[in-house]
Amino acid sequence: MRLIVTVVAAVLALAGCAPAPGRVSLRPSSPTASEAMPTGATTPGTPRAPSPTPSATRVLAGKVIVVDPGHNGGNFNHPRQIAQKVDAGGFQKACNTTGTAAQGVTESSLNWAIAQKLAQRFRAAGAKVVLTRTDDQGVGPCIDKRGKTAKNNNADLLISIHSDGAHSSGHGFHVILPKPVRGYTDATAGPSARLGACIRDSLVTQGLTTSTYVGRDGLHPRSDMGTLNNAGAPAVMMELGNMHNTKDFALLTSPNGQTKIVDGLVKGAEAFLR
Repeated sequence: MRLIVTVVAAVLALAGCAPAPGRVSLRPSSPTASEAMPTGATTPGTPRAPSPTPSATRVLAGKVIVVDPGHNGGNFNHPRQIAQKVDAGGFQKACNTTGTAAQGVTESSLNWAIAQKLAQRFRAAGAKVVLTRTDDQGVGPCIDKRGKTAKNNNADLLISIHSDGAHSSGHGFHVILPKPVRGYTDATAGPSARLGACIRDSLVTQGLTTSTYVGRDGLHPRSDMGTLNNAGAPAVMMELGNMHNTKDFALLTSPNGQTKIVDGLVKGAEAFLR
């Protein structure tokens, strides 16, 4: 049975963003309440995001979306705290990591800047947005708490924002999908695969390139991601580009590049929820 579920999830991941035959709600009937960073790192600019389209407003209005800006600016100074083990989906994993950095820009600050624009767009379309952290100076939260933010807020979906730190020869984005993990993602792995395919297709439409160094066609299923395993809702983790690749870094840090990324994420979420 487990093999069948895994095969179904893989087929969904490769099938693209096709509409589901009918929306299957994963929400309960009533709501419930890495590399070391260099010192002196800077935060990318945060220009105003464009207004949502009328279709996005119709689809996203009233939805609950968790936006998770990966890592945190204070993690580097608290190695013991972020090394503490937490439940990552039936196994133990470090609470958090520092994230990568390039050219004086930390991943956490880049994730935060993009997440702020994304949250602004979702809110402008009428969605309720819950961020897993409120600034880029804190520590954590741990990966299990980040995921459970979706479950605890009865969320329709979770998008975790990250930027990769691979070898400089590799470039492009990839979407990390949760594999079926018994007791954790049994009901969410399939919908998460479709969410990931919708976002992948949308980012490609915006002109972004899928990863040349990991995954297949921009999708990378994994069973070891504590945030995704604990979400209790359709959830994906975005590695929006490789910060160590010159072209990816320029895209990730430029206002125009960030606008393309946010457009792709919003339209991908809209296509999934439609």
